[in-house]
Amino acid sequence: MSDFRSHIVVIDYGMGNLHSVAKALEHVSPGARVTITADPTIVEDADRVVFPGVGAIRDCMTEIQRLKVGEVVTKAIRTKPVLAICVGMQALMLRSEENGGVDCLGLLPGEVKFFGDNLQDSQGTKLKVPHMGWNNVRQSMDHPMWHDIAQDSRFYFVHSYFVDAKNNPHVAGTCDYGSPFAAALSHKNLFAVQFHPEKSAEAGLQLLRNFCRWLG
Repeated sequence: MSDFRSHIVVIDYGMGNLHSVAKALEHVSPGARVTITADPTIVEDADRVVFPGVGAIRDCMTEIQRLKVGEVVTKAIRTKPVLAICVGMQALMLRSEENGGVDCLGLLPGEVKFFGDNLQDSQGTKLKVPHMGWNNVRQSMDHPMWHDIAQDSRFYFVHSYFVDAKNNPHVAGTCDYGSPFAAALSHKNLFAVQFHPEKSAEAGLQLLRNFCRWLG
């Protein structure tokens, strides 16, 4: 649906600040019904799906596998717009270095890597890990999800692991922290972001507003 009268599901597998995402969606799309659930029948009936995540990837993947969330997300991506957030984005990749190495869903190519203990910027200044706070996102493709969001807008990040932007055909936006990494990925009905749009002030709310209108 192109208007705001739709049903949006936020997938609940016990890993994420789901209510803040749901409240932000309700704010930008007051006519929508927002449901937090892992019930595959409800997800299947939804118009749009949000796949969030915070915490360690091993814990996330354990719950994703236990609740068969991977199957739910895979099916949703085929038929409707899906927005993955933070560890939700990382879970889509082939593998993560976190927790000694964890296999992920493999829905997108590429691996999740650690920033490192001695991360430095281009001037040699040591950077703190995790990468926490506001940073600029450089849009690298035209996409409906970037509508009315200025180039180099600032979004809020909290993460120690990142998706490498090099040679990745699905990168929709990059951020620089020591070196460029993928801040956003896009593939067909899927848009995934490393940052937290629900914590990113007006730019983040605009991205969620765009999601509520995006046809995929």
